Amino acid sequence: MLIDLSHRIAGGMTVFPGDPAVSIENAATLETDGFRVSALHLGTHTGTHLDAPAHSIADGATLEAVALDDLVAPLVILDATGHAARDRIGVEALHAAPEIVPGDIVAVRTGWDARFGDETYLEHPVVDVELATELWERGVRVLGVDTLNPDPSWPGDDGAWALPVHEFWLGRGGVIVENLAALDRVPTSGAEAIILPLRLDGLDGAPVRAVARVPGEREARDR
Repeated sequence: MLIDLSHRIAGGMTVFPGDPAVSIENAATLETDGFRVSALHLGTHTGTHLDAPAHSIADGATLEAVALDDLVAPLVILDATGHAARDRIGVEALHAAPEIVPGDIVAVRTGWDARFGDETYLEHPVVDVELATELWERGVRVLGVDTLNPDPSWPGDDGAWALPVHEFWLGRGGVIVENLAALDRVPTSGAEAIILPLRLDGLDGAPVRAVARVPGEREARDR
């Protein structure tokens, strides 16, 4: 069974502060043209999306350099539910986690995806660099979150954006998948993630259709 881990893209949806707003307009209609075509305006980091290293690293690889083989892999979910707004998620999230082996895709589940579209969505918990470091040392190269950002989505007291996890992870050639959804429907281990970005060359990221393949679910449903 495939479980969709992606948010719907719609006009006026939540985006990172300052990113292009999403709009969808009719470019051709059945009544006028005999066919339908829609015009989309959106940023590369709209909805559920992938950050390539070039997103925040000066000489980082762009999207076409991300290997698809790395984006279809076993999925391990870290349960970080229960954290409050702006909390830090540290290495304690690993204490009850399933075994992680090199090449696994790891997604941090906070439950914050339920707030998508609400103002409080921007006040999400954040991933501590110590946790990111431990995951990297275990061989993880694709890090996912069900929040807008593994780092704060609000500027610091000096007005600057702090992106320590981006700098660490993307600076080493990894990729980040943000705005995942429905991780609560996926077991913490045993599923496979499939994350397919739009094929856009030379860019810093792209929206993705992310799904989890859960073995045995179809058989259980049919019985």
